[in-house]
Amino acid sequence: MQDNDRRDEIVGAIREKIAGGVFEFSDHATYRSIRRGITTEEIRQAIANGEIIEDYPDDYYGPSCLILGYTLTQRPLHIHCSYATRPLVKIITLYQPDPSEWLENYKIRRPRNGL
Repeated sequence: MQDNDRRDEIVGAIREKIAGGVFEFSDHATYRSIRRGITTEEIRQAIANGEIIEDYPDDYYGPSCLILGYTLTQRPLHIHCSYATRPLVKIITLYQPDPSEWLENYKIRRPRNGL
């Protein structure tokens, strides 16, 4: 399977579980969503149209990915979540990307100065 096909399959399975309410928040994600004013509905909207921009198949706690999606008001969100292979998709963290840290519509990290 080609990389894009694999990513489409992964995000499709995540979308299904999110739409069906089969997900949970890590403590960190709960805290961040409150501090950053990101609602559960915005998360659902962003994942519904989102794409995987970073894939972490060998993450320490299990495969995960970073999804970029937009809310109905066009608010960009990055949502780091587990693959749908878990009983519940876990939202690990989420945030509105900072334009000073990302290129190409929040898809590619800017190189860090001095590194």
